[in-house]
Amino acid sequence: MIKINVILKSINWTKYIKNPKNLIDRKLKLLNKKNKLFKKNILNCSLLLAQSSEIKKLNKRFRNQNKPTDILSFPFHEKKQLYFKIKKQKEIYVGDIIINLDKVKNKLNKTQFNLEFNKLWIHGLVHLLGYKHKSDRDFYTMNKIEKKFLKYID
Repeated sequence: MIKINVILKSINWTKYIKNPKNLIDRKLKLLNKKNKLFKKNILNCSLLLAQSSEIKKLNKRFRNQNKPTDILSFPFHEKKQLYFKIKKQKEIYVGDIIINLDKVKNKLNKTQFNLEFNKLWIHGLVHLLGYKHKSDRDFYTMNKIEKKFLKYID
């Protein structure tokens, strides 16, 4: 089971998503119901909903890039380490995701906004599960998992 603690850093998010925590909880309920992985474990993470200024600071501090980005993911474990822990522990904190409202809100309508938001938090979640997209092969694998998760939450 995957659990996400939603932290609202910018109240401006509520102009686009009335209650982000409820939205994520509903989507996770669907994801957890259909996803066969992690049935015996509880994987916890945090989702910080921020704006450009906050994400720019974090991007500079942790990635040495002085610019805002759409999403940052901070996995607590490498993939092999995570899957080893899954065999030994029932509950595991997998990391943090930060999403930039200013990058998402550029979408023209609410449907596009919601789709982009879902793509981003799913992308971040897949990173927390140990996947990367440095090579074409890794990108393909990660993209396949993201599409499957997105299909689950529709």
